[in-house]
Amino acid sequence: MFIDYAQIEVSSGKGGDGAVTFRREKYVPKGGPSGGNGGRGGSVIFEAHSNLSTLLDFKYKRKFFAGNGQPGGSSLKDGKNGKDVVIKVPTGTVVKDAETNEVLLDLSESGDRKILFNGGIGGKGNSNFATPTRRTPRFATTGKPGNYAKLILELKLIADVGLVGFPNAGKSTLISKISAARPKIADYPFTTLEPNLGIVRYKEFQSFTVADIPGIIEGAHQGKGLGLKFLRHIERTKILLFLIDITSEDYQKDFDTLYNELKKYSKKLVEKQIIVSISKSDLVPEEEISDLQKLKFKKIKTPTLIFSSITGQGIDQLIDILWKTLDNQ
Repeated sequence: MFIDYAQIEVSSGKGGDGAVTFRREKYVPKGGPSGGNGGRGGSVIFEAHSNLSTLLDFKYKRKFFAGNGQPGGSSLKDGKNGKDVVIKVPTGTVVKDAETNEVLLDLSESGDRKILFNGGIGGKGNSNFATPTRRTPRFATTGKPGNYAKLILELKLIADVGLVGFPNAGKSTLISKISAARPKIADYPFTTLEPNLGIVRYKEFQSFTVADIPGIIEGAHQGKGLGLKFLRHIERTKILLFLIDITSEDYQKDFDTLYNELKKYSKKLVEKQIIVSISKSDLVPEEEISDLQKLKFKKIKTPTLIFSSITGQGIDQLIDILWKTLDNQ
């Protein structure tokens, strides 16, 4: 099951208290101070792993508390440090404060290991406070508390190309044609209920990744359809490939609706490289294809691509242009 959102609680450990003790040796009835320091509390650490692909595990475990530091002992023995808690997440996970929505960590690279909260510092034992004029200090300091927070985890797919289009525009069919991904395909809207990621092989040794997200409808930026749930997955892409159904009555209107929904969600999305394509070319007569190739869209300088995932027409050209655009970036 693909889960891209979770809420958890975390806390770093409290530092151990310093000890108040004195040496009690034979023939030395009034030895000096010997209290050890408290151990440091455990830290909260996040690790990004490319072999993880979902936040499903956080549906079952939601509390992650690091260990407390142990108090200091006698004979100048320091307490043990608390055990760190290491939280493993998929690459592409963003960690936010649940109360302020502030981004605290962005784990966009596989192998990223970042400390969210350090553990509390351990207290000082009374051996640290002895001076020539204060030989028997009877006090120590307490350990510092750890940090607690409620967090939001959001997973954003990391792909080179993001497919954008209305429901039933042919995105799933395309990704199944050009990669090994096998999304559910049917002739009705919202067949795709979760993002799909496919690897496209180019020539002999190159490849790039394509993300297919559920279809966008008007009002998606406000959460209509499946909008807010999945629009985040194209935030990290380098190219946006718009798919417009060849049976549409108004190509420019469809493009404008998709473009405006992305812009309202995040202006950064429409600053990306956008390529526009017309899908399902097998549904119109051959003589109409050449006219469609001359179609120009406002705000777009690149040529319009025409293709059919069913017949394969225009697929090689589409892959070539996507690769060359990525290579130029």
